[in-house]
Amino acid sequence: MQFMVDFTMPKELPDEFVGLIPRQRSAVNKLMNDGKLLNYALALEHGKLWAVFSVESESELLDIVYGLPLTEFMKVRISELTFFNAQQPFRATFSVN
Repeated sequence: MQFMVDFTMPKELPDEFVGLIPRQRSAVNKLMNDGKLLNYALALEHGKLWAVFSVESESELLDIVYGLPLTEFMKVRISELTFFNAQQPFRATFSVN
């Protein structure tokens, strides 16, 4: 199952929020490495954050989303996706020639 999660950040970022950013980044990196988080994007004006998750169930998604350090500060909207297509990032190949 794949879900798009739309996070709306607070207009004013409390010190506690800012202090938790390194923990959030670490959690995001782990989820990406585990294949649970497919996409993570922050809007330029810093008001919106979007994430696409690939999980076994909605229950697993909720555990992940509400376990993230910054979620308690944000409004969350979850949509189940019919599909998610993404272009693979360019990766340079190494040649011994």
